[in-house]
Amino acid sequence: MAGNREIVALVCTKCKSQNYVTTRNKVNMEEKLVLKKWCKFCKKITDHKESTKLK
Repeated sequence: MAGNREIVALVCTKCKSQNYVTTRNKVNMEEKLVLKKWCKFCKKITDHKESTKLK
């Protein structure tokens, strides 16, 4: 069970910039990860959605 985690990028839903990189468990979470995080380009807290493309 060591290979259940995948690396995902978190992209701001307002300005579409990639701000964070994290991991998630593929088995326990089937839906996309959505977190409220600080966006340095928007300068406020916005929703950040999971994206598999890493820049």
